[in-house]
Amino acid sequence: MALRLAVVFPGQGTVGGEISGEIQEAVRRVIGNGEVPYQLSVFASSVETFHKLKESGVEPDVVAGHSLGEYAAAYAAGALGLEDGVRLVAERDRLMTEVSHRNPGGMTAIIGAGAREVVDAVDVAEGVVVAANYNTPRQTVISGQEEVMEDVAGRVGGKKRKLDVAGAFHSPLIQEAAVSMEAFVAEVPLRDPEIPMISGMDGAVLARADDVRLALRDQMLSPVRWVAVVERLAALGVEEIVEAGGGTLVRMLRDFKDVKMRGRAAKEVLG
Repeated sequence: MALRLAVVFPGQGTVGGEISGEIQEAVRRVIGNGEVPYQLSVFASSVETFHKLKESGVEPDVVAGHSLGEYAAAYAAGALGLEDGVRLVAERDRLMTEVSHRNPGGMTAIIGAGAREVVDAVDVAEGVVVAANYNTPRQTVISGQEEVMEDVAGRVGGKKRKLDVAGAFHSPLIQEAAVSMEAFVAEVPLRDPEIPMISGMDGAVLARADDVRLALRDQMLSPVRWVAVVERLAALGVEEIVEAGGGTLVRMLRDFKDVKMRGRAAKEVLG
């Protein structure tokens, strides 16, 4: 049976919005009344938007998330409890912020060059740099030490855009954080997804709790292969993608010339 409607969740680079009700209560139970960490604000806002979409009649057949967005996707799939999700994302933010202060770096999007060209430039670079996000056939994000990224960017064509993120995510510079995060993911209770979830690491269909646990455990260091996610959604028969976010993931669909899926941001659906 074709899975007609997908809901997808954005990651870092998105701005968190207002939260209320049970989501706000879950956040306060975990962190108290202090300032909500950035990653947690994105997760909570994504969950709030998902609830509003469901109230408006949007019932996804399949879900996926980009990097941080995988936590909201796991919640939307019924695999991860709300308060457990809040706790995991709060720890993720803390760990990644701390390690980014010790091992500074950044991320740069390269737009208009093929992934192969970018990977070849990364392979010959001296220092810490990786291809971190394969976002579209013509957009690859590199992550690592600033001066090494500049060297890679100078070797390839296309436009370069430095991302407004706190560190070199999905690179060896945050390995300490990834190792610490493993312990938190190992302890949290997870359920088999009620609807399929697509892994951001390779586009695999996650159908069991153990699959989701492995995906959440490994995703901090692994590249985000969003191209594989979109191709998997198309292969499953998805006709429409609704983004529980500002529209970044939906806009990426324009780069997929062979994929015929309608894309709408939540604000278009909620009107």
